[in-house]
Amino acid sequence: MTDRMLTAVPDSDLHGELEDWGPRVGADKGEPMMSGRIHYEADGIQIGVWECTPGGWAIVERPDTETVRLVAGRARLSNADGSSVDLGPGDLLVLPKGWSGRWDVIETVRKVYTIVS
Repeated sequence: MTDRMLTAVPDSDLHGELEDWGPRVGADKGEPMMSGRIHYEADGIQIGVWECTPGGWAIVERPDTETVRLVAGRARLSNADGSSVDLGPGDLLVLPKGWSGRWDVIETVRKVYTIVS
């Protein structure tokens, strides 16, 4: 049997230093640079904090489902049909498996995310 431990992430960690994750592969607008920290990963679930500087990229057939809560910044997400939503601090977003569309980071974004494979 596997031991299961509670994972607590203090608010200071959500706003603290992150690891450099390098440039956003596939960006077609700007030169977005990413950083982040994974706080939990097991059983097809990953929870962490991600930050990205301005830029944009397309997503085709997302392979998993992601729930996002923006902590800082501004972004526009567009569906494949051209409809879009603007997000800012405090907004919650669900990107379902199979989603196609586009991320455009307007002001450096920091988000708390949960990815379920």
